Amino acid sequence: MKRFGLAVLAAVATGWMLPAAWGDTPNILLIYTDDVGYGDLSCYGATRVHTPHIDRLAKEGLRFTDAHCSSATCTPSRYSLLTGRYAWRKKGTGVARGNAPLIIDPQRTTLADVLQRAGYRTGVVGKWHLGLGQAPVDFNGVLTPGPLELGFDYAFLMPATGDRVPCVYVENHHVVNLDPHDPIQVSFGKPIGDEPTGKNHPELLKMLPSHGHNQTIINGISRIGYMTGGKRARWKDEEMADLFVEKAIAFLQSCRKAGQPFFLYFSTHDIHVPRVPHPRFAGATPMGPRGDCLVQLDWCVGRLLETLDQLEMADNTLIIFSSDNGPVVDDGYQDQSVEKLGDHRPAGPWRGGKYSIFEGGTRVPFIVHWAGHVRPGQSRALISQVDLLASLAALTGVQLARGEGPDSENVLTALLGQSQQGRDYLVEHARGIALREGSWKYIPPRKGPKRNANVNIELGNAAEAQLYWLDQDPGERINLARQYPERVNAMAGKLRYFQEAPRANPE
Repeated sequence: MKRFGLAVLAAVATGWMLPAAWGDTPNILLIYTDDVGYGDLSCYGATRVHTPHIDRLAKEGLRFTDAHCSSATCTPSRYSLLTGRYAWRKKGTGVARGNAPLIIDPQRTTLADVLQRAGYRTGVVGKWHLGLGQAPVDFNGVLTPGPLELGFDYAFLMPATGDRVPCVYVENHHVVNLDPHDPIQVSFGKPIGDEPTGKNHPELLKMLPSHGHNQTIINGISRIGYMTGGKRARWKDEEMADLFVEKAIAFLQSCRKAGQPFFLYFSTHDIHVPRVPHPRFAGATPMGPRGDCLVQLDWCVGRLLETLDQLEMADNTLIIFSSDNGPVVDDGYQDQSVEKLGDHRPAGPWRGGKYSIFEGGTRVPFIVHWAGHVRPGQSRALISQVDLLASLAALTGVQLARGEGPDSENVLTALLGQSQQGRDYLVEHARGIALREGSWKYIPPRKGPKRNANVNIELGNAAEAQLYWLDQDPGERINLARQYPERVNAMAGKLRYFQEAPRANPE
């Protein structure tokens, strides 16, 4: 296997060496959380919830303060994470329905493809939300193409989100525990079957919706969309975190037994709605289910760290922890998340949150841990999750062909703590795009409401251009566009270039 080139030279220069085990490659564990904001963890300043296992990663590893997912919502961030390509370049990458066909073209190189080339056994466990199969999707048959056609050797998934039907698990190409005599039907248009809905039978609910989320009832919770059949295959929300951890541990054990380096994309449901933690976590915080699900998330991280220790793989495992978008409090259910928030600030010092073009939409927790190889501390490097494909290709010695990961930049030295220099520019996305250049933030004029009334989050829409200097104005309150018209024009031009550049690589 190829050496790590410039990364090795940088490591030697700084005294931090890369390992020789596993054919010169570390195991890679990517923990990708859902709706966890910059300020939701105690290692990022939270005081009303404590996340000791995640804090351990931050203390022993590198905690980034200017790291971004590529979009302020989940599906496009996941698309970019896996493909190294901004999702806004491709139509159809908005928040996917539960019965969406596969969004990623199997011919497009993914992060899993790259690591397969490097000799890794690759697995994905948890939330998928990138579609499965071909339209019209039949959950009673073979669900292909899917993760196995995108470079993963193993997959155990929830197809979309916890608040969308179908509420079943998929293992590799099939729904788990499906009774062929009770076929699944799904609709996001007209009602189907005779299952009760939250709208018509609120007396059957253990958690009431606050807006939308009032269609078919599964496990006492009404969802988005209609579903009938598949009763034996339906999940119980309270058991989801435990099951995902169990499947992840089994995957790690199988890799250890086979003597193969692993890449595990562990994609949690927590802390997305509906927030229904296992009973042992109920009441763990004063913030209700949202806070309790943060504690459950931390427990999941702790179990994986414990397993790596038990399997004697901890010292040679690169762990990356992050979130798919910024935070949201009330996202469709009456779970006391607003009433019990107190002085907790889910987005930290940043303005906005999920759905927003302001910094709170895409600036997320990002921690890199690799014992003895990542220098502990804090980094201000500007990085994006879209960069993981190119960076991990460089780490594992894989040469990318032209067109592979077209928007991904190799920021490996920043990820390893050998440099505070990340990207020069970064495109942020939330129903439109904005540009970061160093600490400058440019938002073009945008039509639309100023606030998403359902979730009470500022969207960043304004009739005039917006320009902010984040070092002195992290809350994006002082618009400097009129004071610096030349900078506005220059950044607007760069943003147009990124939109029109040949690296867009259309499908």
